[in-house]
Amino acid sequence: MQLKQRLQASHKKPLPAGAWLLHQGDIQSQFYYLHHGVVRAVYHSARGTERVKEFYFPGECCFLYLNWLTATPADYSLQMVTAGEISEIPLSFLDAAENQDLKMQLLVQQLAYKEKKEQMLLLNTPEQRYQYVKTHFPDWESLLTQRDLASYIGITPVSLSRIRQRLNKG
Repeated sequence: MQLKQRLQASHKKPLPAGAWLLHQGDIQSQFYYLHHGVVRAVYHSARGTERVKEFYFPGECCFLYLNWLTATPADYSLQMVTAGEISEIPLSFLDAAENQDLKMQLLVQQLAYKEKKEQMLLLNTPEQRYQYVKTHFPDWESLLTQRDLASYIGITPVSLSRIRQRLNKG
């Protein structure tokens, strides 16, 4: 059964902003197809700080690839940033012989995304990272909180505010 067919047969589940799909430390047994809304993968430290790993947008499959591939507990939580609607699909779906093309497609897509993000973070100043996000993901500023956007590019919300002010003056 292809993903499109599986989604048509699945129940769409509406969720409010702030709803948890997966808690850090839990074993993930399913992935989530995001029909509407925004999801974040977020790490919560013992000191209470948050680090956003990535965001998922409509039309994307939300799950933690490394934890899936290594069968380990979730290193991050998955949380709705905005209200939305998801379908839950068992991860075993991706292991079925007839779905190996989909599995490979998802892995290639994820690898390309990770390489681009790593390059953005390692080769750019905080201001350049912010400009990169504005250029490549123009909707993010209207969809994400300042805290989440700042965490994604590896700076504080105060630093992001200063960068925005500086750029708006020029």
